[in-house]
Amino acid sequence: MMQKASILVVDDEPIERQTLSDILRLEGYRVASVANGEAAVDFVRHNTVDLIVLDLRMPGMSGLDVIKVVGRMAPDIEIILLTAHGSLESAIDALRNRVHDYLLKPASPTQILESVARGLARRAARLPSRAELPGAAEEEAIAHLDDGTVIDFGRRALSSGKTTIFLTPAEGRLLKIFVENIGKVFTHRELVLLVQGYATSQQEAPEILRPLVSRLRQKLEAVPALAERIVSVRGTGYVFEAAKPPPTSPRP
Repeated sequence: MMQKASILVVDDEPIERQTLSDILRLEGYRVASVANGEAAVDFVRHNTVDLIVLDLRMPGMSGLDVIKVVGRMAPDIEIILLTAHGSLESAIDALRNRVHDYLLKPASPTQILESVARGLARRAARLPSRAELPGAAEEEAIAHLDDGTVIDFGRRALSSGKTTIFLTPAEGRLLKIFVENIGKVFTHRELVLLVQGYATSQQEAPEILRPLVSRLRQKLEAVPALAERIVSVRGTGYVFEAAKPPPTSPRP
């Protein structure tokens, strides 16, 4: 028999969290629940999740913050956003972040189950095409640079010639974000959220990020293809610049 999907319920209200969990369990789904955004990110980091039912307004890390982080960590997870504070602005933000559905509280059991079924069907329809590609998962975890440098994000290892450098988990996540977004300027707050998994203030974020960026820069100095590419953007954050073309030899 096919195993039922794994669903994570995230809501800071205990009664709402329990009610949602019960509705989904009665339908046969495997359900876990947590009370805040930070716990949701930690759960996704260590467990397989097919779909998240997520409250928008929570103390600390908001639902939209969770969506951004989970989108980086596990982009195949479908998300249903629930809120008692429906607004056009939050709906647009959710859709921009590829949220599957947007429901206003109190949503009926029928609405919830129908939305979950559609989300899981959409996920199932998307996954086979990726699974058909031999070694697709391995390729996603490895980046090959033009000069022969290999970045193995799964092992958090950089290989350049005879040199191999190992990264910490946070360094590995930061480098992956940079390599996948060459030329994109990230604010300090965005990077703390994406790398560490929690929201922080505009004043605190640079202090949290600077030591991490400094350590990563030092390690990348030994890899010519990656050295000096993390550039500070004054008053904003950082950008990972494109590799500079090799100098051309002058014509005789």
